[in-house]
Amino acid sequence: MTGNLNRELSWLDFNARVLALAENERLPLLERARFLAICSQNLDEFFQVRVGGLKVQISAGEGATSATPVTPQSQLVEIRPRVEELVTRAARAFEDSIVPALAQAEIAIVPFAALDQVEREYMSSVFADQIFPVLTPLAVDPAHPFPYISNLSLNLAVVIAADGDDPRIARIKVPGSLPRFVPTLRNRTGLSGSGRFVPLEQVIAAHLDALFPGVQILGTHLFRVTRNADIALEDEAEDLLAAVEEVLRLRRRSPHAVRLEIAPGMMPTVRDLLLDELEIESSDVYVVPGTLDLGSLWSMYALRRPELKFDPWMPVTPPRLVPSEPDRPVDFFRVLGNGDVLLHHPYDSFAKSVEAFIDQAARDPNVMAIKQTIYRTSGGESRIIKSLIRAAEAGKQVVVVVEVTARFDEAANIEWARALEQAGAHVVYGIVGLKTHAKLLLVVRREEGGLRRYTHASTGNYNPKTAELYEDIGLLSADPVLGNDVAEVFNYLTGYSKQSEYDKLLVSPVGLRRRLVEMIRAQSKPGGEIVIKINHLTDPEMITVLESASQAGARIELIVRGMCCLRPGVPGVSDNIRVRSVVGRFLEHSRVYRFGPPGSGAAYYIGSADLMTRNLDRRVESLVPVADPVLQARLEDVLAVNLTHDAIAWTLQADGSWRRINGDHGVPSQRRFQEIALSRVQRQAEPVG
Repeated sequence: MTGNLNRELSWLDFNARVLALAENERLPLLERARFLAICSQNLDEFFQVRVGGLKVQISAGEGATSATPVTPQSQLVEIRPRVEELVTRAARAFEDSIVPALAQAEIAIVPFAALDQVEREYMSSVFADQIFPVLTPLAVDPAHPFPYISNLSLNLAVVIAADGDDPRIARIKVPGSLPRFVPTLRNRTGLSGSGRFVPLEQVIAAHLDALFPGVQILGTHLFRVTRNADIALEDEAEDLLAAVEEVLRLRRRSPHAVRLEIAPGMMPTVRDLLLDELEIESSDVYVVPGTLDLGSLWSMYALRRPELKFDPWMPVTPPRLVPSEPDRPVDFFRVLGNGDVLLHHPYDSFAKSVEAFIDQAARDPNVMAIKQTIYRTSGGESRIIKSLIRAAEAGKQVVVVVEVTARFDEAANIEWARALEQAGAHVVYGIVGLKTHAKLLLVVRREEGGLRRYTHASTGNYNPKTAELYEDIGLLSADPVLGNDVAEVFNYLTGYSKQSEYDKLLVSPVGLRRRLVEMIRAQSKPGGEIVIKINHLTDPEMITVLESASQAGARIELIVRGMCCLRPGVPGVSDNIRVRSVVGRFLEHSRVYRFGPPGSGAAYYIGSADLMTRNLDRRVESLVPVADPVLQARLEDVLAVNLTHDAIAWTLQADGSWRRINGDHGVPSQRRFQEIALSRVQRQAEPVG
């Protein structure tokens, strides 16, 4: 069996592993609902971006490429049955398992028809007061053209007959601003954690007489449309910010539908109308055997029922960042002057490390400049952005490289960029044609011996919300050589620097690919070892080089959370390569590279780059070396736990299928990292002697 695995199908396999968490009855109930919501939203993005991109290729007449040796048409054919399987499994998990279990926990999601008279009267008052005022029924007839159906919106197609005329169709958009699951009684409702809930669309359907008085309702049919969101940015755009805003406008009114989800039993006339007006094929229609838009289950997860969720995890303060005196904050500059600090989120506190470091830098009168890359920000309050604004207002030189083309975060990034500009910060909107995905921070401080640079390099975004949900690794350092490299990267991002060689950093697109290939080839021998933990592995050259290393006798361990196009264990090709995926409570997001056996001069790197063509050739990425033996040992612990703890791990077979290793036996790797973090704090607190 030869040939690389298909990227799109590999992504669907990853989502199947997420769905398996929702199906796992050993997990807390509301966590299962959360995983189901994540799975649904993942599929939404898959259609908006991946399927949308394939359809654009078909429209442009593109065929197979060397990277993807199958046509876009054939990929769509293969995608459909895999999606149908996921949709059926998700519906079964929700309707047959999660809904009954929620009812036993006094969280009942019930159809409107199951309500008693008191509940119906209450729901009628809710409809009149809160729902009816925001509804807008839109007729479809010669005088009323078919309305634009917005992306990912839930809709009711209502078939009506009036005055003996032929049946006609009206469309009602289910308001996204209202709760998807409506509580049935005031005294059982809200976030308190119990009660009976009815899907919003059923409440609307039960009160159509208020919207269409005096006409006969012949039928109601729920549907949902997904549109292409993979809108390309013009490479020759002179004003990048204006170009991104135009992309946002086009996405809001995307003309191309890529998926139509419908409930079972839709009348053929309604289905045909939707197909014609949306200009899609029957192959784009998915009949969902259950509740549409399971992504709305986030509202159920918000219920205050802690016993139905994972035990809360409070990140610990890394021992070296614990203040020596309780009432005084730690001095980061003094700490880093005594050596680098490795951070492992969410086990180590993001607030007590990265946010606190930037806050101290913003307040310190000796800090002259702060430079930072921003890829994904958090909505609402952002402590980091506030610190940067404070620093700029205090007269420090603040330079922020805001990647305004980060998909689905463009609007938030533009908003923060303007706020920074208003405060006096220098804002750079990335580089046309190259996304800035590197996670870098540089602080320049005036000290007794002159100016000194302090750096932070990370695998994750500067986002406090994802820092609680994503597993990431960062390095705080005062290494002058590394500081010089990071400064050169910012010169490249903000000016006309053509720097292509760095002393310590590996940077794409100027040299990262070449150095990775060199380090893999250096281990291509008996006794050679390579361990890589990443999110995705799809680049054809990297797959070929890793296979060559395996054939030369190297032992290769790959921990790939998502897409993996390398086929391991193929005789004579990849015999010595093992691939596993860890999928659990936290999103495995860190990238860790180790070249060489541990304890024998092995090279360790962390950073932002996955082994994908886009990361290596079309993005500004960075990998930073970790040279301190103590910190290398911590990275080795991260790799070892991921390779030995099997409770939430899967392994990739030579035929392309994924298999759970040991089910739920043993301690999950993520729980083991919690134990390690707590033990480090406890050791720090123990008295000496």
